[in-house]
Amino acid sequence: MQKIISLNNGLQMPRLGLGVYKTPLQETQRAVSLALEVGYRLIDTAAFYKNEAGVGNAIRNSGVPREDIFVTTKLFPTRFFRVEEAFERSLERLGLNYIDLYLIHVPFLCKRSVWKALEKIVASGRVKSIGVSNFTIKDLEIISKDSLITPAVNQVEFHPFLYRKELLDYCTEHGIVLEAHSPLTHGYRLQDTRISAVAQRYQKTNGQILIRWSLQHGLVVIPKTTRLERLKENIDVFDFEITQEDMAILDALNENDQILRRSFFGRT
Repeated sequence: MQKIISLNNGLQMPRLGLGVYKTPLQETQRAVSLALEVGYRLIDTAAFYKNEAGVGNAIRNSGVPREDIFVTTKLFPTRFFRVEEAFERSLERLGLNYIDLYLIHVPFLCKRSVWKALEKIVASGRVKSIGVSNFTIKDLEIISKDSLITPAVNQVEFHPFLYRKELLDYCTEHGIVLEAHSPLTHGYRLQDTRISAVAQRYQKTNGQILIRWSLQHGLVVIPKTTRLERLKENIDVFDFEITQEDMAILDALNENDQILRRSFFGRT
């Protein structure tokens, strides 16, 4: 399995990265620094997370060439009338000259006008790719009307308990890479005995099975952790393959369980 995927504009994106949702600023800098040390090259943040500065500090102090690191951030949910200003603030907090991927964080209001604003930012050269997050098929169809650019990525919650096959098929058909946030279910379903049974067959952890499952469905995956041992574990998923039979077992766990809704106000 390739560790890199080509976006619809030709840009190369790592298949596996680090998410920093709900990670405090200083802890973010430490986690990103550790991640870069052990080989991560995709870092996903957002204005809403209030830790973009920690991501930028870690990148600048890492010694890793900027062009080797793929940085994603997202438009603050309520900044749909001041998109360019919000983008500039993210760029300033990150302390970078450009962003690799900028996403509309949620499909709130004014989706088409926000997308037009993002297209203008692409034309300025300050962002290489644009996409969306938490968009349904209907949301994607709204912004596709009269658009010059097709979203490169749609980042959504995706794991065996929320196997969004229809959305995955739609995105694949339209050249949009689906990216899995919350791939480890925020820990809520991580120890499910059915996951454990599959993991035992491969001598892997439950988390590694969940990450590999998303990868084998063609997604980019951004598990979150701040612990060095987990950072190493989560990236160690390219030396085995889940069989079709076990993939089918995992697919069948779908309950349309949107775990992010309850973890937003609870533990992560």
